[in-house]
Amino acid sequence: MEEDEGTSSAACRSGGRWTPLFFSDRLDEIAMARSLCRSCQLIDDCLAAALARREPCGVWGGEVFANGAVLAVKRGRGRPRKHPAPEVVRSA
Repeated sequence: MEEDEGTSSAACRSGGRWTPLFFSDRLDEIAMARSLCRSCQLIDDCLAAALARREPCGVWGGEVFANGAVLAVKRGRGRPRKHPAPEVVRSA
């Protein structure tokens, strides 16, 4: 987001230590960035601004962007598995 008085409290602006998470290729770091977004009061404004700018990449407003569009699922680096790993089923 553009820096102004309202965005200085955003989770992604806390001293720059979180910035690499928002542009990472690692799925665990992307998940952490998204969780930081979910706790931010500016999530809706951030997402709207990123959509308007057609952000080329990164996590914006709790969503993952690639080539100016929101991705439904971010795939890890490398080739996809030939045989997907089985899903873990946990009972409640």
